[in-house]
Amino acid sequence: MKSVLVTSVLTALLLATTARADVAAGQSAYAARGCIGCHGAGGVSVVDTYPSLKGKSADSIRKSLTEFRSGARQEPVMNAMAAGLKDADIDNIADYIESLK
Repeated sequence: MKSVLVTSVLTALLLATTARADVAAGQSAYAARGCIGCHGAGGVSVVDTYPSLKGKSADSIRKSLTEFRSGARQEPVMNAMAAGLKDADIDNIADYIESLK
């Protein structure tokens, strides 16, 4: 019984650490890939024509970036920005954006 409890606690800690790593990697990618230029620091755009991302779900961001990358969703700037993203990049950026409260 004690080993089950220890295993559960260790698993929870590992998952929590992984989630933070994804958010940190997403924040780094968000800055490095120039997302701040249009969508603003902290996901709040200062230009009406560019959507703010703060408050969006990770699933919504993941879907949008995947569609921009594949060309299923057309917007020339976003298609170019998403073209070089790997699945892990998309997941990390989506997790970061969802973490913005």
